Amino acid sequence: MTAVVPDPAPPLVRPGAAERRRITWEIWILLLLSLAKSGVYAVVNIAARLTETTPLAEQSTTLNASQSPRPYLDLTYQLLGIGFALVPVALAVYLLAQRRGAPPVSRATGLDWSARGADLVPGRRRRDVGWGVALAAAIGIPGLAFYALGRALGITVSVQASGLDAHWWTVPVLVASAIENAVLEEVIVVAYLFERTRDLGWGPWRFVLASALLRGSYHLYQGFGPFLGNVAMGLVFGWFYRSRWGRRRVVPLIVAHTLLDVVAFVGYALVPAAWREALGIT
Repeated sequence: MTAVVPDPAPPLVRPGAAERRRITWEIWILLLLSLAKSGVYAVVNIAARLTETTPLAEQSTTLNASQSPRPYLDLTYQLLGIGFALVPVALAVYLLAQRRGAPPVSRATGLDWSARGADLVPGRRRRDVGWGVALAAAIGIPGLAFYALGRALGITVSVQASGLDAHWWTVPVLVASAIENAVLEEVIVVAYLFERTRDLGWGPWRFVLASALLRGSYHLYQGFGPFLGNVAMGLVFGWFYRSRWGRRRVVPLIVAHTLLDVVAFVGYALVPAAWREALGIT
């Protein structure tokens, strides 16, 4: 039996045709300003890769690439990129806050980590972190398996998790980038999309599938292994968010996603190049 929290109420204000159109446009505009835009570019990118003469398995992509050979200018660009990437998150939270009769956004999406909010349920922060660690462990190994299988089948490019040179700020920037990715993706792809599709009357599994496919789409530039791996991750995260364990709290997902990215980004940056070559990680 699936452990899913029943909706406590129907959509806050049952939308008419005009309101449904407005909500639909809102969703598309926000997504096209953020992750759906990345998905479109990823589709074009994988099409370009597949039509090149070089086999997909012999191609590579670099995450967290350096933006300048001048260290402090590179740091500036990295911080600006992280900061501006979070603007759509602020917009998503703002839009959710405008819904008539809606509870506070922090409570509706589980972002109530302030001292006052956390006191409402004893041990809430510990449970959020504990579930986040458990999710990261459950997703991490299968994710590596999808990547390894994709590389073996020749359908995944070689992913360099960090292209930054070694500076005093490299690890803090990589950690900040991991947090940015987690907040951007989980707030928009899960919390925001759930609330707004629920306002449109979508069923829970329609939301879970749409959220998972969106998550997979903007990873297509890495090949089909990461696409499938991220769709699987999206199915698990979407299901968990609605389950009696997730309780529609997005913080465990943010914790899990941050841990996964920190291990990938910082681990890659700290492992010596000779070791990466010996392991076949280029």
